Amino acid sequence: MEAILNGIASALGAVMDVCYSVCKNYGLAIILFTLISKIILLPISIWVHYNGIKMVRMMPKINWLHVNHYGDRDAIAEGQAKLYKEEKYSPLAGLVPIVIQLILLLGLVEVIRNLIAKGNPDDLMFLGINLGWVPSEKGGISLIVPVLAALSALVMTVTQNRDQALQAEQSKLNKYSMLIISVGLSLYLGLFVSAGVGLYWIASNLFSVLQMYLLNRAIPPEKHVDYEELEKSRAALAELEALGGGKKKKLFARDPDSKREKEDYKRFFSIRNKHVVFYSEKSGFWKYFKDIAEELLKSSNLRIHYVTNDPKDQIFEIAKTEPRILPYYIGPQKIIPLMMRMDADLVVMTTPDLDTYHIKRSYVRKDTEYIYTPHDPMSVHMSFREGAMDHFDTVLCVGPQQIQEIRKTEEVYGLPAKTLVECGYCLLDDMRADWEKREKQPGDAVKRVLIAPSWNEDNILDSCADELIRNLLKEGRKITVRPHPEYVKRYAQKLNALMDRWKEQTGVGLVFETDFSSNESLYEADILITDWSGIAYEYAYTTGRPALFINTKMKMPNPNWEKIGITPLEIALRDQIGRSLNKDELDKAGEVIAEMESHPEAWAEKIAKVREQNIFHPGEAGRTAAEYILKSLISRE
Repeated sequence: MEAILNGIASALGAVMDVCYSVCKNYGLAIILFTLISKIILLPISIWVHYNGIKMVRMMPKINWLHVNHYGDRDAIAEGQAKLYKEEKYSPLAGLVPIVIQLILLLGLVEVIRNLIAKGNPDDLMFLGINLGWVPSEKGGISLIVPVLAALSALVMTVTQNRDQALQAEQSKLNKYSMLIISVGLSLYLGLFVSAGVGLYWIASNLFSVLQMYLLNRAIPPEKHVDYEELEKSRAALAELEALGGGKKKKLFARDPDSKREKEDYKRFFSIRNKHVVFYSEKSGFWKYFKDIAEELLKSSNLRIHYVTNDPKDQIFEIAKTEPRILPYYIGPQKIIPLMMRMDADLVVMTTPDLDTYHIKRSYVRKDTEYIYTPHDPMSVHMSFREGAMDHFDTVLCVGPQQIQEIRKTEEVYGLPAKTLVECGYCLLDDMRADWEKREKQPGDAVKRVLIAPSWNEDNILDSCADELIRNLLKEGRKITVRPHPEYVKRYAQKLNALMDRWKEQTGVGLVFETDFSSNESLYEADILITDWSGIAYEYAYTTGRPALFINTKMKMPNPNWEKIGITPLEIALRDQIGRSLNKDELDKAGEVIAEMESHPEAWAEKIAKVREQNIFHPGEAGRTAAEYILKSLISRE
């Protein structure tokens, strides 16, 4: 090893002698030496630069690999290796400059040592500093060398983090780590090696910055990289990784449910011949499956496999008294590989975007039937992302308009026809049954208002809640504010701020309700106020009472809904089951509510007609869905 270093030092010494013969000063000679080394190594720098651009160009595909195969490490690794081969990308290319820099550095240490040994101190003076001095030993003015070395490293790292194709796309943690390591190493190196080596390091860092900008000009990254697609793929992956991530975990904290999840995952695949699987995102979704599941248990000997992302799902208590319901806790990230390996005949779910987002159709069984059951009675072509229904085999339709919308979507986009079942809406059946069982109480002298907005952008709580509450309190009404569960989860700080502003009125004429286990506030309300939430239709169809809509920004996950040419129910029925006000008309809210309250029979009759026109099989949705499922399973035999 010593012989190799001596050989390198001898070669570098010869180059240094040439540089000195030109400059007649070893400080300038070291700077010229550094420039020559950059020029000689330029082909390697160009290769490394373009290799980094290749990596950035592949990033969208790599991100989509992670999205489409989330949790499947083998599939991701295999796909990434294939991409590397196609692009002829070398993951080790970034190490080449580091290795070369290290070799030059070690060689230069020997060169400077030999210069010192020649005993020409005057030749080693540069800007008042002897290049043979070691700053940690000499101190004084020589300490400026490690400071300048650290500053040059700071300049180089900051500019690379901002403008170098590959480094600019790294995480903040990676960027900050590189900055700290680079600056710290330069400071340390500058302290414990000779000032001549420190000068080389300073010059090398600054020449690297210049070289980067010249290469960016010669080979512009933006000509090779689709940055729009990169941002789109990055956003999709970030959204996926955030699933179940509402709570921040402490560093190194263990997930208390991880062992249980692992056992349930293993148990799920240990059972063969699974006929029906229900997939639920959280405990509250049982209300959409309950009637279907109960009908299946009553009219068959099926076992229902119920997979939930919620470790506290009520299904675990229900299963204790119903042995044919087999519940499994699978978290929102682990559910992705589970769905990829799904081996059931039939999967029932309320989650849209099948096969277009994180939940994929089975890679194991191509004949699994996927059934979508709605979680509101509204349209499916505006309030969901474009393509949200495309990969389901069957949709349990609430009413005739959903059938029209889906068929028209299939026609416009050239999609294969799905099985559309005239089903109805299970939750509405249960709500109406509960409503009919209630003892009719004498009317309260003080009218009750329920404010139940959506959680999307510009919802009532974010845009006009204070003015609305103030006006209604002046009218002497009892007000219950019931935020959407997603709003409570996502925007707790904003909700707490709103509640704090009204704390003096809370409990007197105002209540904030964040417990969603009961529908009492819904049943007791004389009027419901919302923006674009489907709860207005559940309320009106159940109680026969009208709703007041505030015209906030329309909830529109699919901006291309107009291609279908059908007006969504959210718009078409808005003024059939209530009245609408713009946000600048809130002072009229009391007057409009009073007018609607003065004609209860007329509203009840009108709403009943709307419900009859838009809801299939009232009271029979669970039985209708169960009959279809059993018929589908029998047809497989």
